[in-house]
Amino acid sequence: MWKKRMFVILALIQLCIFLLIGRLIQIQLVSTETFSKKKVNLIEESVAQRTQEMVIDAGRGTFVDRNGKPLTNEYIPSLVLFPFLKTMNWPMEKLAAILDISPSIIASKLQQAKEPFIFSLGGEPFALTETQMEEINRLHIPGVLAVKKQYPLEKVYAEHLIGFTREDAQLLHSRYPDRHLSPHTEVGIHGLQKAFDEFLIPEGETKLLYHVDAEGRPLFGIDVKYSDPGNPFYPVSVQTTIDRDLQEIVESVVQQHQLKKGGVVLLDIQTNSVLAMVSRPDMDPRDPYKNNAAENQMILPQIPGSVFKTVIAAAAIEKGIVSKERTFDCSKKIDGITPENEHLYGMLSFEESFSVSCNNTFATLGKELVDQDPNIIEQYAQKLGLSPLAGWQGDVYHLTNFRQFPEEKRATIWYDNSDKSVPLAVAQTSIGQKNVRVSPLSVANMMATIARNGEAKQVRAVSKIVYKNGTTLFSFPEQRFSDEDPISPMTAIKLQQLLRKVVTDERGTGRRFQTLPYAVAGKSGTAQTGKTTPQEGELVNKWFAGYFPAESPKYALVVVDLERPSSQAVTNDVFYDIVKRIYEFNEQQKQ
Repeated sequence: MWKKRMFVILALIQLCIFLLIGRLIQIQLVSTETFSKKKVNLIEESVAQRTQEMVIDAGRGTFVDRNGKPLTNEYIPSLVLFPFLKTMNWPMEKLAAILDISPSIIASKLQQAKEPFIFSLGGEPFALTETQMEEINRLHIPGVLAVKKQYPLEKVYAEHLIGFTREDAQLLHSRYPDRHLSPHTEVGIHGLQKAFDEFLIPEGETKLLYHVDAEGRPLFGIDVKYSDPGNPFYPVSVQTTIDRDLQEIVESVVQQHQLKKGGVVLLDIQTNSVLAMVSRPDMDPRDPYKNNAAENQMILPQIPGSVFKTVIAAAAIEKGIVSKERTFDCSKKIDGITPENEHLYGMLSFEESFSVSCNNTFATLGKELVDQDPNIIEQYAQKLGLSPLAGWQGDVYHLTNFRQFPEEKRATIWYDNSDKSVPLAVAQTSIGQKNVRVSPLSVANMMATIARNGEAKQVRAVSKIVYKNGTTLFSFPEQRFSDEDPISPMTAIKLQQLLRKVVTDERGTGRRFQTLPYAVAGKSGTAQTGKTTPQEGELVNKWFAGYFPAESPKYALVVVDLERPSSQAVTNDVFYDIVKRIYEFNEQQKQ
């Protein structure tokens, strides 16, 4: 009996040994880089236990503005000191002389150090000059290095356009199943960070490191190793079309007027590129999805109201159904029967109707146009660059239908085609109500199209991707908006005259902008949202969309205040101050 028991015990012991050997094989040979469900890299972890390091560059690509100014991260020439220096006899006085500080300051910093650190004064990294960097590195002191270290910018520029990243091991693996990436690698979640993630994903970190024993003393001497991916082409820079100075102007004006929901789009008319974009509400970087703040309202469809009358005007001009002699009864509502209680304008011409934004005029014209051609409204929305998507899209290497604005949503003109046979539905659609939804980006694109005499283009936010060595990886050319025939130059000129009259007419809805240093052309819009609150009553979308200078268009600008009481909307204040501030900025640049 005891022999049988002994045999069982020995068998169990042997089984345990085999299991232990199998586990060791798994740890040391099989799953060294993907151990457990968490995909732990055991090699990295073992090295980390006996290594102190300083990450100089996380390796992810960065964003810059059109002039090369950083938008997300910057590189600051910095001094790195290693803690083993406090046990050595080294020429601290020479380093202090280069920095023009007392050696006691360096000694004090070292005395407190347990890990490699960036030398700082007053909590900020001590920014070295290029000359200081060269002089420090010429000293060849082990543990003293001058490097250009990557830092996130304190100020976040165009946060909704640029987007954000985060660690997400599952998403990382699903996007890049064939790449060996650390589970701590950040991936793009929103905005340009998401759109360009495949180009931005790091090849590896750049870092300084040395090996230590359990008490933090050098294990293999005092040589500090410089570790980098060794690729002269990466990380890349994504050169956006943003102008950082103009972005700052727009952000400060929006902040000054406390625009709560909505935002601003500013385009360069010549290249049809985004110069500035602001969306509200603000994002909390710790919880970007709070209050839906991660949504970029500038690329999401909104109810446009009277801004949409520009589309009806373009179609009416080209189809020849308006003339100088024809007048419209602007004392009536869109059914042509019910008296208009708010504005009793009486009989107005087409041009006057546009400047005061008479609803009945455009309801009447819309019904006549749809009677001629049921698809005419959406056709002219496309001709003007308003629908269905405004953002740049095309093939980029193996990426088909690459979109610079991945979260941009398609415009809607009709929800149900049967509405085209319902006069009231056509009338409501013609004044930008009913089911009409277009993004502020698309509206800015329409204004830029008109200002360019009818040439519709896709909107760019990025002009090119640049390798680390400065050469171009890929350029995003200006592209036609669609294959749809554009409006004629003559129609565009007539639209320009209409948009200008909105400002110059004493009854025009844009007359406030007459006093601006730049002549403005544009269209206002007040859209009913169907939403109310007990405290504030009916909520509207308040728009002003236009371009300037009117005589030689350079900028297209759209401001929208979403879901606000009409009396509290700050749309016109924001538009006015942005134009004024841009004028002042340009005058300063000339000096």
